[in-house]
Amino acid sequence: MSDNTKSMSIIVTKGTLDWAYPPFILATTGASMGLDVTLFFTFYGLALCKKKLDLKVTTLGNAAMEMPLMGMHLVMPNVVGMLPGIDGLATAMMKDLIKKKGVASIEELRELAQEAGVRLIACQMTMDLFEYKTSDMMDGLEYAGAATYIETASKCNVNLFI
Repeated sequence: MSDNTKSMSIIVTKGTLDWAYPPFILATTGASMGLDVTLFFTFYGLALCKKKLDLKVTTLGNAAMEMPLMGMHLVMPNVVGMLPGIDGLATAMMKDLIKKKGVASIEELRELAQEAGVRLIACQMTMDLFEYKTSDMMDGLEYAGAATYIETASKCNVNLFI
């Protein structure tokens, strides 16, 4: 990171399909605007760095979730989240919507981030805690702890927590 280049860091803590989009979209957009961008994946966000992604959506605790359906918006109340199979249905609906609208997949966004030079840091403590192996993870990751992230973030113009 040069002293004259604007920079951005993002802590990524969530690993669901709907929470995967914001950090990758912001990172690739920032990089395309000339920012030095760092993503720090920790706790459940680390799942976004696995080689094989099987991301899901849950309605539970997501009171703002509305899915376009037949010209209306279907609201998913929390009580629906307790029904067997609802997360699978919500995930299928979201993946269908993403495909219909031509939105890039998370795999594509990860690749774009790497091509744009986004620094991808996997939290080593979380790797150890959840017993992940580097062989489980995508190529191109840096493995480091909180101190490395804080050193980077302390120099950034923009710091986000997602």
